Amino acid sequence: MPCGTIGTVRGQPSILHLDMDAFYASVEQAAKPSLRGKPVIVGGLGPRGVVATASYEARRFGVHSAMPMGQARRLSPHAACLVPRFGVYRKISERVMALLAELSPLVEPLSLDEAFVDLAAGPAPPASSAAARRAGEELRARIRAATGLTGSVGLAGSKMLAKIASEQAKPDGLVLIEPGTERELLAPMPVRTLPGVGPATAETLRRAGLSTVGEAAEAGEAELLRLLGKAHGHAVYAMALGLDDRAVVADRDAKSISVEDTFDTDVTDRARVRFEVARLADRCVGRLRSAGRSGRTVVLKVRRYDFTTLTRSETLRGPTDDPVVIAEAAGRLLDGVDTTEGVRLLGVGVSGLADFTQEDLFAQAAPPEPAPGAPVAVAAEAPVERRWLPGLDVTHARHGPGWIQGSGVGRVTVRFERPDSPPGRARTFRLDDPELSHSDPLPLVTHADAEADAGTAQAG
Repeated sequence: MPCGTIGTVRGQPSILHLDMDAFYASVEQAAKPSLRGKPVIVGGLGPRGVVATASYEARRFGVHSAMPMGQARRLSPHAACLVPRFGVYRKISERVMALLAELSPLVEPLSLDEAFVDLAAGPAPPASSAAARRAGEELRARIRAATGLTGSVGLAGSKMLAKIASEQAKPDGLVLIEPGTERELLAPMPVRTLPGVGPATAETLRRAGLSTVGEAAEAGEAELLRLLGKAHGHAVYAMALGLDDRAVVADRDAKSISVEDTFDTDVTDRARVRFEVARLADRCVGRLRSAGRSGRTVVLKVRRYDFTTLTRSETLRGPTDDPVVIAEAAGRLLDGVDTTEGVRLLGVGVSGLADFTQEDLFAQAAPPEPAPGAPVAVAAEAPVERRWLPGLDVTHARHGPGWIQGSGVGRVTVRFERPDSPPGRARTFRLDDPELSHSDPLPLVTHADAEADAGTAQAG
């Protein structure tokens, strides 16, 4: 079959993929001078918390996103573990996306820190690889000037290759894949490199002796169709050849976020099924948080031994990204599904998406509204308890702005520093200190500094 019938690749590297480097952790290091160069882990800090992002210093110890926070703490016991500040991340993301929009009207955000850009649709489409490289380097300089953060850029003739290039560029680099070199580049890479090749597909290919992209391409389309089925085999073969004609789609707005796993052998053990559902719920929350979203409806997907597929859903009282709430809802949905004869596939998803709002973690457990006409008990007004979570911004009447380093035993420790200051000193206060209060985050880069750096970047 001629290659042109299964996919294409552009003659110029005009598709750009931007991936901000360890985004959430990098924001925290930029905001907190005492954490620069040190391991930082951002995520849920409760007993079922999940890592959202780890700094490169923490990754050296084996910490990675979607890992249970307890495991991450054991691997990197000296890391600073902080709660996410999604409002801050979203504002910075909006600045980055605005810079991408100046390059082209075709910008496809994948999450707060990642996007594709079709440079060919922009006001200055690159006529050569050198022109594309210049555009990528100028973008990186402008992002650093506007945010103080670094991003890695991949440039290629297709979305798949541009994303592979940005992975190779990490951290803080740029890689351009010259058209015509795709197959040579891909050949030694593991088959998991290809989009849509997950653990189950990779294992099927491995059992057939196909562990690298080059081996999959050499096996031929007929063999991949036999191993993976018509649709999946066709797509894997095209991508193994370096062919990908997926367009950059502007204003990409997912209606739901989900994850699923297919098992090599049917799972019949109920405890194992429950474990897999809980694990999928954690992974789903990781994707939800990476996109800076919350969701109201939890969906469970079960494909049984006979290929019948069931979906069950539960709508919560409000949007959430709490891993405990989502895992518990998925577990309740599983209670209503008979899995005794075997399960081939499980999936957990969240729909009814909304922009993230930092909600009360106990909101889902709030009592239902009373029925009309029912008597309402009036309780004495209780003082609102301030929650001192690690990483959140505070200010002190005498010491100024800082952030919470930790709390416990009636005390809260605050480190007083600013994004533009040297590492600051830590002080400890009573939890009810009247001079201490939560505050708005400080900007990572001042307006004057951003303008000066932008002028330098343009001159360069």
